[in-house]
Amino acid sequence: MSDTHPESADVSAGGPLAERALRTLRVHRDAGVVTVTLDRPHRKNAIDELMWDELEVTFRDIGSRSEDRVVVITGAGGAFCSGADLSPGAADPPGLAGMRHVGDVCLALHSLPQPTIAKVHGVAAGAGLNLALGCDLIVASTEARFSEIFSRRGLSVDFGGSWVLPRLIGLHRAKQLVLLADIIDATEAERLGLLNKVVVPEELDAAVADWARRLAEGPPLALAQSKQLLNNSHSVTLAQALDDEGRAQTINFVTEDTTEAIAAFLEKRQPRFQGR
Repeated sequence: MSDTHPESADVSAGGPLAERALRTLRVHRDAGVVTVTLDRPHRKNAIDELMWDELEVTFRDIGSRSEDRVVVITGAGGAFCSGADLSPGAADPPGLAGMRHVGDVCLALHSLPQPTIAKVHGVAAGAGLNLALGCDLIVASTEARFSEIFSRRGLSVDFGGSWVLPRLIGLHRAKQLVLLADIIDATEAERLGLLNKVVVPEELDAAVADWARRLAEGPPLALAQSKQLLNNSHSVTLAQALDDEGRAQTINFVTEDTTEAIAAFLEKRQPRFQGR
């Protein structure tokens, strides 16, 4: 169990993340569950230049850790994330190089082999909404609010929204959310297919903890392969998908985890997966 949130930071420095300081995030580990909390509550966790850097470093670090079984992303202070910080003095216009860095952060999130859960309370807007949509599962409180708010700021959609939204809810509904930039509540977001589960605020922590525990106790290699197969499903033919499934299953059958799962089934007990 650990927390990372010292007072100063140099995320460009080398060495493990645990040896670096984070100023805009809190990273907490417990029993295979790593919780990443966006921690700029005074700005509703809007993402500034430093947070972009720290998110990329954190995601890449988590992806390299076999002991991290599941990732929960949430926000501090009653908000998930209000998007990029566009307040005066927060950052210069990013330019193409800066936007490519934003893209690198998005790719680092989507490339995580571990299952990811967005725990959303309060506002999730712009890049903040697409950060949540980049997770494998989204659990939101009834007080959550969502918006692809870009056009209200004179901007076009980013952080993968143009890619993920049509795949989640279809092209026309994606255009509706992006072009009109409406703010919708959790009930409407669930109806559209953006969310997996909506609960009252008092049940949000428990609901996410339950799913995180179940995923952390699952077979890491098999879950990572299933996640990749599903992520690739829109870019391959059925024949290619079947070939990919066959290769993944061949790998599974020679792992200790599959041997353990079969033994546990025969012995009528819960399996203990080690990721080997």
